[in-house]
Amino acid sequence: MSSPSAPPPDGLSRHPPQWVEIAVAIDPVAHDALGAFLFDHGCTAVITEDAGDHTVKAYLPLNADVKAFQQRIDPFLKRLEQIFSLDRSPRLWFTRVADQDWDLIWRRFFRPTQATPDLLILPEWEPVPEPLNGHVIRMDPGPAFGTGAHATTRMCLRAMEMVFKPRAWTLLDVGTGSGILAIYAAMLGAKQVTGIDLDPEALRWAKRNAGLNRTGDVLHLASTPVEAISGPFSVVCANLMLEEIRRLLDRLLELTAPGGWLILSGLLIEQKEAVTPLLGTREIEHQEALHEAEWACLMLRKARAL
Repeated sequence: MSSPSAPPPDGLSRHPPQWVEIAVAIDPVAHDALGAFLFDHGCTAVITEDAGDHTVKAYLPLNADVKAFQQRIDPFLKRLEQIFSLDRSPRLWFTRVADQDWDLIWRRFFRPTQATPDLLILPEWEPVPEPLNGHVIRMDPGPAFGTGAHATTRMCLRAMEMVFKPRAWTLLDVGTGSGILAIYAAMLGAKQVTGIDLDPEALRWAKRNAGLNRTGDVLHLASTPVEAISGPFSVVCANLMLEEIRRLLDRLLELTAPGGWLILSGLLIEQKEAVTPLLGTREIEHQEALHEAEWACLMLRKARAL
């Protein structure tokens, strides 16, 4: 799927290199599906260019196996071409990016986002608008997922506003990324919030964002695997790809308190039906879904204990 003129990953040049920039010129109809794939395969920020060539850019740490990544993305781009009946084949190329370029790249594309009617996501370098109604999360996400710009993040934030929460409620955010969901839980009054992520770079930025928003002792961020987390929690959020949801669903339900809510996103609309059979004999007393563009967010209420 790469264009014949695209340089091979090991032919990259620039100095001093810190990131590998992956650029894909592809029809906008496939941008969200491509963005989800990029995040799921180790990329950090995903940026959609405003230029007429509809380029999507994403970033891998320099120590990533770029050759292995290209072997995975090439067949995926071919599948996107078939699924969306694209008129033009996607074009893929790689470039090294110096670390000092990162702030300039990111500040150009990260803008204020009204994630929900009650929540504004604001870059830390932007002034707070006046008058202001509702909550504001100040963010410097760096190369971590979660600015509120993606539909899956916005739906998770809306779901957190909607679900019933007991007076002393708790939340677990699995794959916390920039920390945006965990931070909002603290703002919504959670007494205890745990955000976990296996990516140390994501955790570094999540901790920075937690400090920007003064979450205090309410929010705990850790690299603890979900299998080792102790529960239960009133609300469990997992904005993950279908493959990860399949793998972790039993554990996520175990960590959800009786009468609590499991919020699942990162799913395409056609994929949400694949989750219901996975619930098995577990009792879910209420289920509803949010939709935005081609994405879905499932809200599952676990049955109360007898």
